[in-house]
Amino acid sequence: MSGGPRGGVVVLVSGRGSNLQAIINAVTNGELPADIRAVISSEPGAPALARARTAGIPTHVVNHRDFPARDQFEQALMQRIEAYRPQLVVLAGFMRILGKAFIDRYTGRLINIHPSLLPAFPGLNTHARALQSGASHHGASVHFVTHAVDGGPVIIQAAVPVLPDDVPETLAERVLMEEHRIFPKAIGWFLAGRLSIEDGRVLLDGQQRPEQGLHHPAAGHVPGAG
Repeated sequence: MSGGPRGGVVVLVSGRGSNLQAIINAVTNGELPADIRAVISSEPGAPALARARTAGIPTHVVNHRDFPARDQFEQALMQRIEAYRPQLVVLAGFMRILGKAFIDRYTGRLINIHPSLLPAFPGLNTHARALQSGASHHGASVHFVTHAVDGGPVIIQAAVPVLPDDVPETLAERVLMEEHRIFPKAIGWFLAGRLSIEDGRVLLDGQQRPEQGLHHPAAGHVPGAG
C-alpha cells in the first residue's frame, strides 16, 4: 500500500467485538494503514466497546431502543458517524438491519462481514444451516452493503472444510479465524483505492479475483483467499 494519510474508518458493533479486535490488531501491527476514528455500538453493554476503549478509540452508544422509529435511530447514528468524516464505515457484528436512507448515504463505502460463502446462507444461524445442508465447505465473505440483506457485491471470501464431527460451535470457530484474516485485508484494499465495482462484481486493481467464483460451499475446490 502507498503511504500518505491513513483513511478514516468508523466501526459499528453490537456484540463481543472479535472482528473489531482483529482490525485493531492489524492497525497496531502495521499491517493495516487505517485510522479507526470511532466505534459506535447499538448495544450499551457490548464487550466490543471495552475493546475499543482499551485501544484508545472513542466510543459511542446509539441504542435503538431509545428511538420510537428506525429512521430516527438511523438519523442519530448517521450524525454520530458524520462527526468523524470517515472514508469507510465497517459493520463488525452490527446486528441491526439498516434502512434505505442509511444505505443510500454510504453506498460504495459501507462493508460487512458475513459468516458464510455468499450467496449461500444469508441471514442468521449460518453454521447450523451449512451443517444441515450437507455442505462440504463453509466460510466467510466480506461484501459491500446494499438494500438486499447480505446480498451486496463480494470483496473477498475464505473457505474452510466442513469436518465429519463438526457441530455449529466448532465450525463457527474455524470460520471466525478466517474472518479475522480477511476483514482487515478487505479494509486495506478499500482504503488504498484498489477496489472497484463493475457489473455488480468487485474488482481488485481492475481484475476479477478468482475466488469470487466460489460462492457455494459444495463447489469442488477451496480458493486461496489471500
